[in-house]
Amino acid sequence: QVQLVESGGGLVQTGNSLRLSCAASGRTFGAMGWFRQAPGKERDFVAAITGTGGDEIYAVTLKGRFTISRDNAKNTVDLQMNSLKPEDTAVYYCAARMGIVKTRAFEYDYWGQGTQVTVSS
Repeated sequence: QVQLVESGGGLVQTGNSLRLSCAASGRTFGAMGWFRQAPGKERDFVAAITGTGGDEIYAVTLKGRFTISRDNAKNTVDLQMNSLKPEDTAVYYCAARMGIVKTRAFEYDYWGQGTQVTVSS
């Protein structure tokens, strides 16, 4: 059974950092990524990483503050978020697919349940 389980969300103040982690089980994936969804908005791409972990891609507005990484030995993918802003408040979802990196939500086959990140001003 394939499972993606996110952890690490919470409430932080503006300017602080959070590290999200996603534990995958059930199979070996290709690309893995993070998306986020704020209330009343669409699910937006945050970052993705290749199967080998050798290449990353970020949403343009987030590059430089967020860093994605993966540990294939542990089957985990992390998202380090720095200098958080109130507009980063959202539910963050881990996603996985068998092929190459993609940036649109419908291109991912497997999803976690999401973890809430709230940034207070």
